Amino acid sequence: MEQTLFFQLSMVIAVAAIVSLIFRQFRQPSIIAYIVTGFLAGPSLLNLIHDHEAFTSFSQIGISLLLFVIGLGLNAQVIRTTGKPVFLAFSAVTASVGGVTYGLARLLGFTTTEAIILAVALLFSSTIVVIKALSDKKEQARLYAQIAIGILLVEDIIATVALVVLSAQGGGDSAASGMWLLLAKGLVLGTALTIFGAYVLPRTVSSWAASQELLFIFALAWAFGVASVFHWYGFSLEVGALFAGVAIAHLPYAQEISTRLKPLRDFFIVLFFVELGQNMNLDNVSAAIIPALVFSAMVMLIKPLSVMTSLGLLGYTKQTGFKAAVHLSQISEFSIIFVVLAVSTGVASERVTAVITLTAVITIVLSAYLMKYDDRLYKRFKKPLSVFERADTKHDINDLHSYPLVLLGYRKGGHEFVRTFREMRRRYVVIDYDPDVIDTLEHQHVNHLYGDVTDLELLEEISLHKSELVVSTVTDKDANVMLAKHITKQNKQAIFICHANSYDDAAELYERGASYVLLPHLIGSEQVSAFIRRNGNNSKAFADYRKKHLDLLKNV
Repeated sequence: MEQTLFFQLSMVIAVAAIVSLIFRQFRQPSIIAYIVTGFLAGPSLLNLIHDHEAFTSFSQIGISLLLFVIGLGLNAQVIRTTGKPVFLAFSAVTASVGGVTYGLARLLGFTTTEAIILAVALLFSSTIVVIKALSDKKEQARLYAQIAIGILLVEDIIATVALVVLSAQGGGDSAASGMWLLLAKGLVLGTALTIFGAYVLPRTVSSWAASQELLFIFALAWAFGVASVFHWYGFSLEVGALFAGVAIAHLPYAQEISTRLKPLRDFFIVLFFVELGQNMNLDNVSAAIIPALVFSAMVMLIKPLSVMTSLGLLGYTKQTGFKAAVHLSQISEFSIIFVVLAVSTGVASERVTAVITLTAVITIVLSAYLMKYDDRLYKRFKKPLSVFERADTKHDINDLHSYPLVLLGYRKGGHEFVRTFREMRRRYVVIDYDPDVIDTLEHQHVNHLYGDVTDLELLEEISLHKSELVVSTVTDKDANVMLAKHITKQNKQAIFICHANSYDDAAELYERGASYVLLPHLIGSEQVSAFIRRNGNNSKAFADYRKKHLDLLKNV
């Protein structure tokens, strides 16, 4: 059995690698490659997958990890910022898409009940597809992304309620009592999670953070455990995993957890899309083509228009509205699950399943292109999109992970630089990998992240390419050489200050692009901090300072 499953997994991954390589040559979205892989590996063609339950479990792991990582990036500030536009946009989508879908379904010959089922199914956008696209572009912290994620979260909650209602209808139970029970369970779970995350975890996680392996295991246990509890009480795994991330988003180790989990997340997400693709079949397609095309056009037109209109009325820019709308221009894999349940309970026919499945495939494939090329599309349609923008607009908030001033490491004179950064009154962050240091920074209310300063993915996530001044107190030469090369390549305008233990090391770091190299026995952090206070991030002043130091090194 294990060998059989291993063989299936090996073949599927091999096909995915080949298809992904081909699609990459043609600059096509990776999501499409994975879906095509699933279709090729499915029963219609190669028939490589036989243990469907195992692959379904793999896809559920991918969903849980993806939503957990997103939850780690959400906080109270984001919720306060996006709450109003999220609910207004969702209400607009519900009214417009629901109403239009019902009318079209009746015209296409569906029964009243089937029209209602279709109207509900087409409300939901794909959380997995959208967040995967945002992660690939590293734009999760953008305003439009936060609004889109908020809408997806509301949709997930409504989808859970819809499933409860549909199940109650089929079982003959009271739908109203089922909804009230679900609400009560949600309040209990949410309260317990909030209290545990606020008062218990901060005192215990620091011991796990002393080791990378322990922190990794804790993160998996917490994510899967909370998701399982939510699922046990009637919620979806997506909602549980998302709230598991939100509950610990305030901890100083959230960024490091997110970074460590992403490779594992990406592997299982590939299997999720493969599972989605392999479930495609050619049965009932002929009868579903016309309705699916009609509904696909409606979803990709009415839903984005509703989002752009509602955000425009609230004063958001046309770019924010357009990019949020583009990322919601598909229906969800959950829509298929919802319709399959409706068919199994006898309230809808098999034709509805074929229509929704084909609509999901069409909209997911097309929206993948729209999301990838949203910037180009915006530039092309920028002028006509002005109709969705008011004169007084709310411009995009600053990237939540962008810092003009960055301090890498804290122990070797870091307190001097923090004091200087505070006096400069600029946004800053300290990155360190020592749990004791993190505790110190936490008590001193210093803005900080827990992570490895040589982790390039972490540096990308804090948008180091936008930073103006980067100071490394790390004494390891190889680490500083790597940082100098990375910063010089990504951000030539940034000032990079680092440490060296010898003249030769300092010379090499200057050669790699360092703006100034500290030699403790010649100049310390206090003197450099004083220089920064006087000159800020004046590149010319640092260039002169650097030249004097190089002349001094040559004479040593």
